[in-house]
Amino acid sequence: MDNLSSRNVSEDIAAIREKMKALYEDPKIAEMLGADFIGELREWDAVVEKKCEEPFTLVILGEFKRGKSTIINALLGKELAPINVTPETYTINEISFGNIQTVEAILENGTRVPLTLEDITREQLERRMKLFPSPISYVQIKDNSPILKELRIVDTPGLSDLESLDKQVMDYIVNADAIMFAASCLLPFSETEQIFLASHVRPQRFGMLYILVNMIDAMNTQRDVEKILRRIRNISERIVPNAIVYGISARDELGRKTDKERPVDKGTREFYETQFFQFELSLQRDIIMQKDVIRNRRVFTMLDQMCSETAAKLNIISEMAELDKAKLEERSRDFEEQCKQLEAALNEKKPQLHLSILEMQQEAEKWMYEFFSKLRASILECRGQDEEGNDIFSPDDIEKFFYSFLMEKVGEAYRTCIETHRDRVAELVEKMSRELAAALGIEDLSAVSKAPSVERIMMSLNKNVTRSVMGVKLFATSEAFPPETMSVFSVILKKKKQTDVIDIALENYDDIRNNIVKDIKNVYADLETKAAARLDGLYLYQVEMGREALSQAQHMMDDHDNTEIRQTLSDAKALLEEPRAIIKENYDALTDSENTDTF
Repeated sequence: MDNLSSRNVSEDIAAIREKMKALYEDPKIAEMLGADFIGELREWDAVVEKKCEEPFTLVILGEFKRGKSTIINALLGKELAPINVTPETYTINEISFGNIQTVEAILENGTRVPLTLEDITREQLERRMKLFPSPISYVQIKDNSPILKELRIVDTPGLSDLESLDKQVMDYIVNADAIMFAASCLLPFSETEQIFLASHVRPQRFGMLYILVNMIDAMNTQRDVEKILRRIRNISERIVPNAIVYGISARDELGRKTDKERPVDKGTREFYETQFFQFELSLQRDIIMQKDVIRNRRVFTMLDQMCSETAAKLNIISEMAELDKAKLEERSRDFEEQCKQLEAALNEKKPQLHLSILEMQQEAEKWMYEFFSKLRASILECRGQDEEGNDIFSPDDIEKFFYSFLMEKVGEAYRTCIETHRDRVAELVEKMSRELAAALGIEDLSAVSKAPSVERIMMSLNKNVTRSVMGVKLFATSEAFPPETMSVFSVILKKKKQTDVIDIALENYDDIRNNIVKDIKNVYADLETKAAARLDGLYLYQVEMGREALSQAQHMMDDHDNTEIRQTLSDAKALLEEPRAIIKENYDALTDSENTDTF
């Protein structure tokens, strides 16, 4: 922090904002950039202002029933965040420091309604909500827990449905300084969880992300725990390489800190106690002690993105301004003709997309047939005997563990196929998108940041169409198995106490295999539809940006002479030079600080 302490970072941020404000409030520059883009810059500035004024914010995310509130309570050492709520009564809960404990419901109409902790339980809140004059925007909880002096914690609703992700939750993600993502060892990393991390968390470029695998106390052995954590670490490394994974039991930690009943120890308590301690240690060392650095880095990343977008826009307009009016009109006609040709080319590429995904489907089917061949041998081995003629597994062991063994093996194979091909499909769509951008002559837009174009699009705060593109689910499968296969497992479960569970599994073996393969075909057909839709959306966005630049250039030439346009562009670029220099200087200082501090 020595490099930063010699600098007044707040003054630098204010100077950058002032220079950018001078740029977008200049009438001539604003006209040149266009009302939509100026609106984006104003929105960006508002986000930066909010980021500078609000307390350091740690947001916890995750699907419903992952124990997010219990994790917060375990961290605080007291029961503040409401638990056992329903999706209908789940509110956003802001938990911050206050000398006196208070609870208020902040309604959408601005009214503040005093509550108690008892009021925000499921039963009480359902009754109270019916009497409120307006829906709840969020619940504000204040408490004197020491950690709250350092940061504000935001407890969010479950994120089970990405396509209806509430704008308010998305705003909290954009404005967060750090993220905790709650997962469950009982439902390890569903497809929607992975898509959420890739499409909504990764583009925000958080310096650190905690993935807390909760409910580890439910695992029977240390081997089971390690297997789950290994799988989640492997997946998270592909999606968010800087994520740190901890296996915890929030329920046990809360019980330990409050001297209340704890879950039965199955021999792994020492492990998840240590893991929670390591998580708290990292939170103190890497987040709380570094919060100024983290906050400044987040702000300068936003400002850098703001300046980079503006520079890219000015470069495009500069290229257009070099043309005379006749050439510009010719360029516009050529662009529209090129768009038609590219649309046709895109449609011609869709068979290539179809063939690529069909090959993946066939590869997945091949893997599944090979897997089931080995699975049959494994099932038969469960009946094996040792050299002395004794059963390797007792009837009790088979009764207790075979069914879960079967489900785990089939589910693992099923998920492996999907996870293997997900990255390949994303790379294919990204490659086609880059080719389209290059063919349209607007690859500069896609190269504004070092992030891929899909991630860059997410940084446009008011582009609703691109959010819907990113929100497309590439997969429509269940968390572990296709529905048809689950029904076959149900048959086995119902019959397993009536007769030999292995015989029942073998009787239904072909049905399990055939239903898995059938569902894989449906999954990959759905994947093709969604990938094509995503590609269409990215193409339309790129075309829209090109048309907008041409339209603005034509408008300028109609209203201003070429000398005036060039002077305005020169003025805009000159105004942009100083904030970019300040950003670079601060980035260098932040990098030095990161290298010298433990981070």
